[in-house]
Amino acid sequence: MSTIAEPSAPVPHAAPRIRVLIADDQALIRRGMAMLLDAAADIEVVGQAADGIEAVELARRLLPDVVLMDLHMPRKGGVLATREISGALPHTRVMVLTTFDRDDLVFDAVRAGAQAYLLKDASEEEVLDTVRAVHRGESRLTPQIARKVMDQFRLLADRVAQEQPAAPAPDHRAEAQATGPGELSQPDAMTKPLTDREAAVLELIAKGYGNRQIAAALNLAEGTAKNHVSRIMQKLHANTRTELAVLVLKK
Repeated sequence: MSTIAEPSAPVPHAAPRIRVLIADDQALIRRGMAMLLDAAADIEVVGQAADGIEAVELARRLLPDVVLMDLHMPRKGGVLATREISGALPHTRVMVLTTFDRDDLVFDAVRAGAQAYLLKDASEEEVLDTVRAVHRGESRLTPQIARKVMDQFRLLADRVAQEQPAAPAPDHRAEAQATGPGELSQPDAMTKPLTDREAAVLELIAKGYGNRQIAAALNLAEGTAKNHVSRIMQKLHANTRTELAVLVLKK
């Protein structure tokens, strides 16, 4: 049965807390996650749902910042609920927390719009850190899930490469005539090469690193790491960090 948290008294001058909806068919899991999240000063559990139908209904009513979504639930599964919430509520981000790491579930959840995919053996700190990262707009995958995603896209990229016909060799004579003697042809306007630092950041993104971890690994300020990520996404025309991980394989 769904539950809604009672509104708490506002804290003067406090930053708004991250509003979380928990969707899981096991009451014990819901209560445990609610206790963990509510113990954090910057997170507030605003509701709990026992299945996908309740998750969608509560999400539409409560407009949470983050939905903590299980995948195997009665009446409506987590993948379908994720797709409906992501489609109807663009400012609500879905974070999967499940015991299942089957390839089909992982890929279906990512395609449905999940911003993060964690297994229930994750540490408490990892859960809290992922909730905060997803709220900031970042994507997170546990290492074993990231490997599954990258392996799958590698197979897809190889398949597409095999199906595509070979590109014809460039006509350098025509290029020389077009540019004129002594002139150099201009690079494609859409081509925006990455700097060495951005390439290093991109490799860490593909490994599932968040901004804080990237900053620590490269001895950068967290804000600088975030700026690098934003520039990389602009240059490569990617909307999510998962897309960037896929582009690493293609490049």
